[in-house]
Amino acid sequence: MIVTAYGGGTNSTAMLIECVKRGIKVDLILFADTGGERPETYGYVDMFSKWLADNGMPEIITVKKVTRKQEILTLEDNCLQQSMLPSIAYGFKSCSHKYKIQPQNKYCNNHEGCKEAWKDGKITKLIGYDADEHHRAKITNDDKYKYEYPLVEWGMGRDECIEAIKETGLGLPGKSACFFCPSSKPHEIRHLKLQHPGLAERALKMEANAKLTSIKGLGRGFAWRDLLATEDMFGDEITNTIEQSCGCYDG
Repeated sequence: MIVTAYGGGTNSTAMLIECVKRGIKVDLILFADTGGERPETYGYVDMFSKWLADNGMPEIITVKKVTRKQEILTLEDNCLQQSMLPSIAYGFKSCSHKYKIQPQNKYCNNHEGCKEAWKDGKITKLIGYDADEHHRAKITNDDKYKYEYPLVEWGMGRDECIEAIKETGLGLPGKSACFFCPSSKPHEIRHLKLQHPGLAERALKMEANAKLTSIKGLGRGFAWRDLLATEDMFGDEITNTIEQSCGCYDG
């Protein structure tokens, strides 16, 4: 059995398109929704799901983190309730584990097809890291999953992924990441304010609500509010930005 973790961005989109081309049958395609994606990403996931179904693949199934009371808990809500920022702002990556990996694993744990497949061995999970970021392709196989990185195996880097999507006539999905992601670059933060001012305000509300001591804000070394208030002065010369991509990042 083959399961795909679909991130909603360029890499995993190209991976699934290439699977269609190569006749690789995927059994489950899961998109873990943190509740913080941009509207364009949600729209693209819906559109691409229809394209996959039209091309012999299963539709994309959206999964979300739920509490023990079976209530949906978004990453944004959790940060506001705990007066904190996403974990990567503090140098950790637990948010991607809790809001991306765990919901997918929980879904599979309760999926009849997966339970049957585990009787005969491991399930293969396809991860869409491209050949330019092969250093990320190092998830250790466990008792349930064998992880594979088709784009790395096929030698498809960022440019090849973009070309594969263009060849289908589909538009490019753009970067998939939470609108309040601390890994955002200064120009991405400004663009968020211009394109989605309501989302920018929600990010600033999260930042203002957080109890901070060791970092200055969502930018770790700087506060988003300061950047957006004095953007003409900052340019892109801000230091102490977070260079590492979070585990949710997909192209």
